[in-house]
Amino acid sequence: MLKILIICCTLLLPIRAVKAQNRYEQVINNWHSKRIESLKAENGWLNLVGLFWLEEGKNTFGSDQQNNIVFPSGSIATKAGYFERKGNIVKLVAADDVNITINGNPVKEAIIFHPDSTKTPTVVAGNLKWTIIKRDNKIGIRLRDIKSLALATFKGIERFPIDSTWKIEATIQSSPKARIEITNVLGQTNEQQSPGKLLFTLNGKQYSLDALEEGNELFIIFGDATSGKTTYPAGRFLYANKPDANGKTILDFNKAYNPPCAFTDFATCPLPPKQNILQIAITAGEKDFDHH
Repeated sequence: MLKILIICCTLLLPIRAVKAQNRYEQVINNWHSKRIESLKAENGWLNLVGLFWLEEGKNTFGSDQQNNIVFPSGSIATKAGYFERKGNIVKLVAADDVNITINGNPVKEAIIFHPDSTKTPTVVAGNLKWTIIKRDNKIGIRLRDIKSLALATFKGIERFPIDSTWKIEATIQSSPKARIEITNVLGQTNEQQSPGKLLFTLNGKQYSLDALEEGNELFIIFGDATSGKTTYPAGRFLYANKPDANGKTILDFNKAYNPPCAFTDFATCPLPPKQNILQIAITAGEKDFDHH
């Protein structure tokens, strides 16, 4: 009887392992589905079609090539109006024959960016939507087309096979006053506060990644030996829970994903700090996106 019980238990072990793996794969696939939904959303990255930095004074815009800011051909009137920048304040003035709305209300003239405002409005004209973004001393128009070609032709993102061995425990080496330099694709460098380094072991060797704090999570920008080969050349992003009382968290590289710049030329992505470029190949998460 004891022998039969031992055999039954032995047979159950691989079955439980398979079920656990299936549950884990479902978790990752659900996460990835939400990731795809966010890319395709109206505020996602697939519909971004322009980024135009404003000069001081008047900046004419429209689909005519003679404008200071040229929107995609056929998307708006040839001469749609102008943006006027005065320091950190931006005013929109629409041409008489152009239908532009903010919050559903037609406008001919409106302040669309002010340093004292808590919210930047979204401006709509046909299929186009735009907002103002500020990067250090640069102020620009972030333009979206809700029926963009990139969105219409999007077929998904290739991934490495889901592998639970890339779900790795990490220990934070806290450094509350630490600051790390983060450079973006515009070449702008800012010092950002870091809660510390995340230490983890792969194949018997210890590695570390400097983390940033974002809301209730840790945000990691990293590169590895796959960067520029099978994954995006400028690295990938990863979120993790904040460490528990013992300083432990999980780095699940199956959730490593491409930065916005993999999908559009009009994003201002941060780049991995040099200390976050790993010499090992992280063969998990998203591969490079090849729509370009």
